[in-house]
Amino acid sequence: MNCFPPTIIGLAVSFCIFFLAAGSRLDPILRLPSEKDSLGTRWAVLIAGSSGYGNYRHQADVCHAYQIMRKGGLKDENIVVFMYDDIANNRYNPRPGIIINHPKGEDVYAGVPKDYVGMDVNVNNFFAVLLGNKARLSGNGSGKVVDSGPDDHIFIFYSDHGGPGVLGMPSYPYLYANDLIDVLKEKHALKSYKSMVFYLEACESGSIFEGLLPEDIDIYATTASNAVENSWGTYCPEQLISPPDEYSTCLGDLYSISWMEDSDIHNLHTETLKQQYHVIKDRTSVQKTYDSGSHVMEYGDLDLSLSDLFTYIGTNPANDNSSFVDINSLPQLPSSNRVNQRDADLVFYWNKIRKASEGPEKREAETELINVMTHRVHIDRSIELIGKILFGLDASKDKLNEVRPSNKPLVDDWKCLKSMVRTFETYCGSLSQYGMKHMRSLANICNADVTLDKMEESAAQACEKIPSNSWSSIDQGFSA
Repeated sequence: MNCFPPTIIGLAVSFCIFFLAAGSRLDPILRLPSEKDSLGTRWAVLIAGSSGYGNYRHQADVCHAYQIMRKGGLKDENIVVFMYDDIANNRYNPRPGIIINHPKGEDVYAGVPKDYVGMDVNVNNFFAVLLGNKARLSGNGSGKVVDSGPDDHIFIFYSDHGGPGVLGMPSYPYLYANDLIDVLKEKHALKSYKSMVFYLEACESGSIFEGLLPEDIDIYATTASNAVENSWGTYCPEQLISPPDEYSTCLGDLYSISWMEDSDIHNLHTETLKQQYHVIKDRTSVQKTYDSGSHVMEYGDLDLSLSDLFTYIGTNPANDNSSFVDINSLPQLPSSNRVNQRDADLVFYWNKIRKASEGPEKREAETELINVMTHRVHIDRSIELIGKILFGLDASKDKLNEVRPSNKPLVDDWKCLKSMVRTFETYCGSLSQYGMKHMRSLANICNADVTLDKMEESAAQACEKIPSNSWSSIDQGFSA
């Protein structure tokens, strides 16, 4: 005997049919988070590409990112961390064993895996990890790799210095854009991920993807700046929003702390990559004034930006009752609250002098700053003189600084660029993290079909003397 009138049964059947037919449209509403969790594994690769206390902010960025991933539900076995690990217990760190990424922030260093530290933070290991190639690691680091499958989602965050077409590492070689793109293509060919998101903090970071990243390999990338401008450090000493008085270095980078501070407070089930991109873009541009700000860019498969952040970095359960709407934004930082990435180390040197006691300590700090400035002048003048030798006094500046159209990569022949860099450094010394700004000039030398012999002759003539400053003392700030 039927308990319900036929009309109610009919309505129930019709209701079920409607929902089955409309399932694809209603899926975001009906699907539970646990069902999303079952769709593949989330992987994260977090990289700080520098070392030295003057670059504190890069490792602080990466440690903060790790805490977001862990609170979001990712397991340590699926998070790979690269950082030199010379900050937390550095002799200049006023809070030994602790790293902060905000003036009032909590410790972000606790629990961070030491997967690849020291000299194991290098290009070869990064590529091996991303490709899941344990054999290529040759026993380096923890041996952890991204052993992903076709249903998995990968998130990469890279924070460091950069230059046109290049990113830094604590040791040679540099990470060149074409090599990174080739590895991303190889990863796609292996069919070992469903989608990938790449967040990149560096000067001229847009040049890493511009004209290079295909739109059909399921990768969405955003960068802290376009291909021709600097990115910015923030939470630096003597700024309006500054670190505690005992700190002498910048705590974070503007683009990086923006995406992370946004992720800290929102329900990432409901916030999309696109929404976060616009929040970051607005804050990093100083509300589109670009007064000590940069153009945050996006590349690759832009359709992926409609995905929710939860798919890649999970979400903190404490935020699950919050929501995100288009009018959401982060508090703006004063335009004075940022420092050109390439000058952030000078902030550290200056504050070291300011805080040093009179006597040997202060004289040592002053000598260090003079050495750094001497190296910068040497690199700038060497590039300028090489350009004049190659192209003549009148044409040199235009030739070296020429910017190619946005649909073309920095250089046609990347092998040539690498050879020009090696030649310059052989005769003129390390470019260092500061000198990477001149990569466009070296690329344009290649684009002008200058032969390697001619470059060697010009570099030898321009750089008769190489400063005694070493890579470690100039480029890496101060070691522990």
